[in-house]
Amino acid sequence: MRFLSAPTTDLTYSDIFLVPSRSDVTSRLEVDLATDDGTGSTIPLVAANMTAVTGKRMAETMARRGGLAVLPQDVPLEVIRDVTAWIKTRHTVLETPVTLSPADTVIDALHLMGKRPHGAVVVVDDAGTVSGVVRAADCEGQDRFASLASVIRHEPLVLDAEGLDADGLGTGAGAESRGQSPGQSLRGLRRAFDAMDAAGTDYAPVRLNGTLAGVLTRRGALRSTLYRPLLDQAGKLKVAAAVGINGDVAGRAAELLAAGVDVLVLDTAHGHQRKMFDALAAVKGLNPGVPVVAGNVVTAEATRELIQAGADIVKVGVGPGAMCTTRMMTAVGRPQFSAVLECSAAARAAGGRVWADGGVRYPRDVALALAAGASQVMIGSWFAGTHESPGDLQLEASGRQFKESFGMASARAVQNRNQREGAFEKDRKALFEEGISTSRMYLDPARPGVEDLLDMITAGLRSSMSYAGAADLAAFRERAVAGIQSAAGYEEGRPVPQSW
Repeated sequence: MRFLSAPTTDLTYSDIFLVPSRSDVTSRLEVDLATDDGTGSTIPLVAANMTAVTGKRMAETMARRGGLAVLPQDVPLEVIRDVTAWIKTRHTVLETPVTLSPADTVIDALHLMGKRPHGAVVVVDDAGTVSGVVRAADCEGQDRFASLASVIRHEPLVLDAEGLDADGLGTGAGAESRGQSPGQSLRGLRRAFDAMDAAGTDYAPVRLNGTLAGVLTRRGALRSTLYRPLLDQAGKLKVAAAVGINGDVAGRAAELLAAGVDVLVLDTAHGHQRKMFDALAAVKGLNPGVPVVAGNVVTAEATRELIQAGADIVKVGVGPGAMCTTRMMTAVGRPQFSAVLECSAAARAAGGRVWADGGVRYPRDVALALAAGASQVMIGSWFAGTHESPGDLQLEASGRQFKESFGMASARAVQNRNQREGAFEKDRKALFEEGISTSRMYLDPARPGVEDLLDMITAGLRSSMSYAGAADLAAFRERAVAGIQSAAGYEEGRPVPQSW
């Protein structure tokens, strides 16, 4: 990246704009979004290790679309094992449906529909055979305790994986790893899309050997031609998990590795401290064989020292997150764009990479972080307001849907993290709050799922790269030209929602 004029102060994302350059990139689809940090991610986006953001549904969906999700450090080991094993059994193209039996009730279906953005429940019998599909409209006017068998209104379209021939449905964007050409996979997905279009539906269960294998939506079929899933060497979806720097760090890391976790994230608010270096030494002593991420920091010196201590990736960002009050409480932190720019240069010189953690509000911010040198961008609160985040879907009086979010240094998070301690110690630690304990993250009716946000972010990123004439992220870092703008300049670029 080069600047039109040299910065004289630290900058955040809203202070920066990019100017177009001569480009030989003729289509946004030519752009390659794969990262170079050893994680294998095919899009440079990470779902943050926040309790209100990442659970099994978020991790599954992110990996299917090529991104990584980090399970939080305060999740019990037995849950991590179960979640990781579950993710590893998920299909790389088909979505995991919400399923109920014919004897289950309408109220059961209504409670579960919010777990997925497509708002449908697949009704299956004990043998796994599809009996029907129930959507919210099918439940209108029905007794809440009526059986689902009684409210199925029509025979659903059920796609047959075997009927799609050898190029079938189980390949999608990962076709090359299975010896199939992308063209074969595209044809299979297009046939599935055409079948749904002809039937007038946007949702179809898919069966394999007579039993339910997953579901496909029309958008899902299209997405699987654009995204490549993030897969391990066995062709299974990847997942990351966080480890704190206190207690038996090596023991927990060893358990996570045994569970099949693909990336370890050593996580603390202040990453440039002795406990972090001790934790890094403990984890690297295991010869983990997976990328190790450490953070958070905001200086070149801290970045270099963490990489020299064994970190493959350094997480950059102190205080820019929407749920974080660190800067207001302590005055500690740094404007995020300058932190990423400086730390990424130091990391690459030392043979490592950085993730930009926090502070992104729009696709432009993601593009700026990557142009500044980050290999990936970590997103928290933005993803909290989606169907895939772990929180319960709630309705306010106006009818708007929302989920609760909270910071990982807030009193609520600290209490959850220390729940096994005695009441005295737990309550004493809760006094040291640096974060918002509850906030409403509203679902965007136009983009209620995390895949909708991934579409928006990657579309903006692809366009930004094509403006710069960059076919991949490495070229984007080299070719991006940035300028510094006033608050009025930033405001000028914002759309006007109504006539002036």
